[in-house]
Amino acid sequence: MARKILVVSDSHGRNGNLQKAVSLFGEKGEELEMLIHLGDMGGLYSEIRNMVSCPLEAVRGNGDFNQELPISKLITIGDQTALITHGHRYNCKAGTDAMRGLARANGASMVFFGHTHQPLVEIQPEIKMLNPGSITLPRQPGYRPTYMVVTIEEDGRIQFSVVEM
Repeated sequence: MARKILVVSDSHGRNGNLQKAVSLFGEKGEELEMLIHLGDMGGLYSEIRNMVSCPLEAVRGNGDFNQELPISKLITIGDQTALITHGHRYNCKAGTDAMRGLARANGASMVFFGHTHQPLVEIQPEIKMLNPGSITLPRQPGYRPTYMVVTIEEDGRIQFSVVEM
């Protein structure tokens, strides 16, 4: 059976859409392997932690003040290493080169980041660049809140889907 990971960013203290996305995978996300929040939670880490029964991986965004959360972190997704970060410290609005270099230096094959409020799925053989967009304050054409679902198939293949709300 395929495993699912919910990836969100930039909720900015408004967790209604996040709660709706989580509930698609059980009342407290019981069907999720993990929830990843890429920062700018709006200071509500404990509220998000209590929202799910699955593991929560989170990093600090430029709008977060919880010093216990790291700026970036390496995690395992399937059999691969992923770098998660908000992206603001790596000038992600100007491009992904700095984050790609950090991933390469740390043996990561994928980077999940937020901050731009615009979804991105850039699949390249060496490093995948992935942004779920903003679950509350989207900036892409159409201005629909988005999140990402990562599906890990039984054979190990990993798929990335941006979902509009």
